[in-house]
This record gives sequence, structure tokens and C-alpha cells, in this order.
Amino acid sequence: MRRSAADDGTRAAGRLARVVGLPPDDPCPGDGSPDPYPWDGSFPARTDPALPSTDTDGGGTRAWLAAVDPGRRGVRVLAVVAALVVLGAAFLAWRSRPQVTPAPPATAVSAAPPPSSGAPTRLIVSVNGKVQRPGLVELPAGARVADAITAAGGALPGTDLSGLNLARKVVDGEMIAVGIPAPAGGAPPGAAGGSGGGLVNLNTATVTELQTLPGIGAVLAQRIADYRDRHGGFRAVTDLRQVEGIGDAKFQQLKDRVTV
Repeated sequence: MRRSAADDGTRAAGRLARVVGLPPDDPCPGDGSPDPYPWDGSFPARTDPALPSTDTDGGGTRAWLAAVDPGRRGVRVLAVVAALVVLGAAFLAWRSRPQVTPAPPATAVSAAPPPSSGAPTRLIVSVNGKVQRPGLVELPAGARVADAITAAGGALPGTDLSGLNLARKVVDGEMIAVGIPAPAGGAPPGAAGGSGGGLVNLNTATVTELQTLPGIGAVLAQRIADYRDRHGGFRAVTDLRQVEGIGDAKFQQLKDRVTV
């Protein structure tokens, strides 16, 4: 007996239902032959795959977290340490900053006063009298009478030098008389007396001799001598006005009694 296409479709649907485990909607009558894939009406038990356990390390993670947890006190300590580290780094950065050296203040250069024309660096002095080589000698500024005599070869044996102030500074153009009377205007110290009417040489007179002048006491005589030493001597009688304590009236009393 030949089966129809409808019978074949019904049998195929039954088999498919048995494969997927679903009951057929209707029993398949078939053609009376035994079904090679009979269905007993039961369904296979469904088994779900086992889910992986969340605790794969056996509690190791929780134990590690508990071990490294510093707690509230530890957090405070860590905060203090971090603050100290930040402050230390800031201090080191401040110490290592480039140092700016301020420029030295400009020193005001004051105009130096012009050198005095009355203080030459070299002095020409005439040394006469009882010396080995009478005549002109050249001396450095600040030289003394003793230096002038030495430059002239020294005094002759037996010459009396007590009338000379050997420590006095010489001035340019003066004359030093050794062992002989000094001419007018160039008398050595002691040759011009206050009562003899002779002129007192401002460049050679001692403090005692200056006191023989009218109105000149010990203090004013010392000021005249100090001025002479500071300026290398008097260049003119009018320089006497530069001495402290000598005004116009006193200068009028002295100008005819002194010389340079």
C-alpha cells in the first residue's frame, strides 16, 4: 500500500515533537506500523548549569582588605604624614629657588677739590752758610730743615745749629742760613725778635716767635703754625686771613710786621 504525502508529513511532525521533548498535538495514526521512536509521555529532567561561586578565593580578598585597613586613627596619622611631606617639599623648593643678588648701590663720586697750587710736589730751597755745598737743593714735599742741610752736604764741623729748628718743614723758595746771620726776609728762626722791629717770617718762625707779634697769643700762634704745616707754608702774607681767629682788624695790625 502506498503512503500519501500527508501521511509522511504527519509522521515527520511526530518525530520532531519527540526529539524536542514536546507531546504531539494529535497522535499520529500512521499506517499501522510501529513507530521507531516511541514516546512514553515523559520529559527529560531539566538541569541548569551551576553558577560560579562568588567567593573564588576562599575569603582571601576580604582578609587582605581587613589587613590593610588603617582605621580612623591610621587615616589621621597618614594625613599628618602627607601634610609634613608637602610642607617639606615646599620648604626645599623655597630654599632651592634662585637667589637674586641686589646690585650694589652706586657710590656717589664727589668731585675732588683741585690740588692746591701752594703745595708743590718738589721744593727748591737755598741753603747758605757753613755747609759743604752751599746753593740750591731740591727736596720732596714735606722735607725738613735737617733734610735741606743734608742735601747740601751737611754742616761744617763746629757749626752751631742750635739757632735752627731742624724739625721745621721747609717751603718752596725759602733760604736757610746755616751758622751765619740771615738776611732780611729770610731770617732763620730766632733771628727776628719782637722788640727789634724786624719782620717775622711766617714760614720759619717758631710758635714762641709768633707770639711776639701784636695780638698773637699762644693759641693763635699755634693755629698759624698748624696752618703752615697743613698747606706747606704761606704763599703770601694775605694767606694769614685764612687762619681761624684772624679777622680784618687783626690782619691790618700784622700785615706790616710779617713776611713770607
